[in-house]
Amino acid sequence: MQPTLQAAVPTRVIGLISGTSVDGIDAALVDISGTDFDLKIELVAGATYPYPAELRTKILAVCAGEAISMAELAQIDDAIAFTFAQAAQNIQIDHQPATLIGSHGQTVYHRPPGDWGLGKVFPSSKSLGYSLQLGRGELIANLTGVTTVSNFRAADIAIGGHGAPLVPRVDAFLLSHFEEGRCIQNIGGIGNVAYIPPRQQGDWLEKIRAWDTGPGNSLLDLAVEHLSAGAKTYDENGDWAASGTPCYQLVEQWLSQDYFHLPPPKSTGRELFGVAYLHQCLQEAEAYQLSSADMLATLTELTAASIAHSYQSFLLQMPQRVLLCGGGSRNLYLKQRLQLLLPSVPVLTTDEVGLNADFKEAIAFAVLAYWRSLGIPGNLPTATGASQEVLLGEIHQA
Repeated sequence: MQPTLQAAVPTRVIGLISGTSVDGIDAALVDISGTDFDLKIELVAGATYPYPAELRTKILAVCAGEAISMAELAQIDDAIAFTFAQAAQNIQIDHQPATLIGSHGQTVYHRPPGDWGLGKVFPSSKSLGYSLQLGRGELIANLTGVTTVSNFRAADIAIGGHGAPLVPRVDAFLLSHFEEGRCIQNIGGIGNVAYIPPRQQGDWLEKIRAWDTGPGNSLLDLAVEHLSAGAKTYDENGDWAASGTPCYQLVEQWLSQDYFHLPPPKSTGRELFGVAYLHQCLQEAEAYQLSSADMLATLTELTAASIAHSYQSFLLQMPQRVLLCGGGSRNLYLKQRLQLLLPSVPVLTTDEVGLNADFKEAIAFAVLAYWRSLGIPGNLPTATGASQEVLLGEIHQA
């Protein structure tokens, strides 16, 4: 495919994403130039736009498996697209306008590849995954007047991949180091890691490994809302958890869960680490008579321990540095616990190497849209398990 943009000229792109926590739409206005090895980005503006409370409640209910009609699904799909379009319009205020939008949308269902009972009727579909992101790109393009790329996961899934994690290729060109192996650890609603070997290795790109490590903020947020009877929606700085004491017996019990021992490539979501999982954890904790602070500290420990366990189980060698991003990178207690579990590896944030930790994922989807417009593949088969590199996203002209 011939490039449709001149890679040498900076292109202004908006990246939009709402993660598993459903806590708002992260929007990044980014100037991008280059292609891959010479990729350069400049964050012009970044902001998070909360969902209207009623819409957020509906989204969370759908994510939790609530049955709804197709008409209701269409209404939610439209409402998310309108909200994303508003975010795209707002981030451009007082700035030169963008010519491209990359919208991840809102994931409401994610099913990794596996035998889902389709083999007898659709043999070729037996092992394919499925992932649904709402907030249709064609409506965003129409509302904003800006060409929009969306539905990034579908192409990777269609060739046997998980469709997740999708940002390791972006991480590789923005955060790799010539001599240092790094783990880029996103802690959003779900945690995911990309291990990037030193760039001096000739085949470093083929050696990148990435997968979802397990629960991140979404499980903690669910716990905070439950334990505070709705008075709080998240644990700011991890202060509440820091006032408690983790129950390590419970953490070890929870780490025996099958997902943590499944080798990569692998992906997960609220379907596994959601409301039902939280209630199971609460039930199993009853025997230990934990306080609310102790319970939250224990769940925070699970997130940290699942990350460390992932590295120790599935990496051929430990990284020389861990760079955190996503909302969990602002949870100081979680960061401290992870550092204690990885004593020989500095745990920092991507801020400290020049890439905004709050908006890194939104920036990544701006880059993926930019690559799609240039005809450059966006996935990494070693990360998603896909059979080959492929163009990601569907282009909707304004």
